[in-house]
Amino acid sequence: MKQGRRDFLSRGSIAVVSLALAASQAQAQQKPAAKALPRLDEKDQAAAALGYVHDAAKADKKKFANWKADQTCANCLQYQAKPTDAWGPCAIFPGKQVAARGWCAAWVKKA
Repeated sequence: MKQGRRDFLSRGSIAVVSLALAASQAQAQQKPAAKALPRLDEKDQAAAALGYVHDAAKADKKKFANWKADQTCANCLQYQAKPTDAWGPCAIFPGKQVAARGWCAAWVKKA
């Protein structure tokens, strides 16, 4: 009977450790490093539809009347990197990096 209890505790411990490792790996795979993400191409269909440009000063001001000179990806709510990072992930363009100096029509002021 004691041998059964030892086996149970031993296997149970291994199972708990295995689950913890699997959860850790799954979490790491869900959040790819920003540096590993490709940069968004201005000619990308979604980017073009929203008027995305790498340099906010080059935004089409006639087509996008909501553009303002102080709006950049770095101060947008959708930008998921530090404002000091040159490139970072964006919630609007998942799996891609946008330029901190960039702009698109989905710009929303960061709180």
